[in-house]
Amino acid sequence: MSQETKKKIKICALIGRGGRLQAIYNCVKDYPLAELALVVSHKKESPGIDWAKDHNVEAFYFRLSDWKAQDKDRLAFDDELGKMLKERGIDLVVMAGWDLIVSKEFLKYFPNAVINIHPALSPAFPGLDAPKQALEYGVKITGCTLHFVDEGVDTGPIIFQRAVVVEDDDTVESLEEKIHQQEDEVLCQGIRAFAEGRIVIKGRRVIVL
Repeated sequence: MSQETKKKIKICALIGRGGRLQAIYNCVKDYPLAELALVVSHKKESPGIDWAKDHNVEAFYFRLSDWKAQDKDRLAFDDELGKMLKERGIDLVVMAGWDLIVSKEFLKYFPNAVINIHPALSPAFPGLDAPKQALEYGVKITGCTLHFVDEGVDTGPIIFQRAVVVEDDDTVESLEEKIHQQEDEVLCQGIRAFAEGRIVIKGRRVIVL
């Protein structure tokens, strides 16, 4: 099937503050097979929500703190989020700064269609503050990992990885900046491979055709 006849996929970016939004937008802006259709943040405030609206992309907050204030169940939060994205016709969910662990109640709506960018070479340094963890551990090489999301913390099957050299004079900030540059490229690679149907999952192995 040619690119001209393939369906254009709709992407939802789940964000914190939205640091990777520009990269996602740039990746699909003139790309015929994907569009950034929705942005959702769980933060109290997020520049990414305003950025998305300024670029005519639907965007809203969906905060766990608001949900809990209504004495609602945590798993129901994930289920409701999944429903909202499905109702909007989302095909691919990109987690880029979304700090909440997603459960099977969300993942059931998007089997093998939720990806996350993590600022470390998984399985090393999972969770928050990965560049800080890498510096404190004293590694000479770290990087970023694009992976499918499962119910664990940065444990899903790996799609792409990029290495970043840790210099002796690196700070957390300088290391984050180097990693972010690689994240932008890897995210675009992964989005386009998914849109073009070039990703095959075999157990824990991901083969990109």
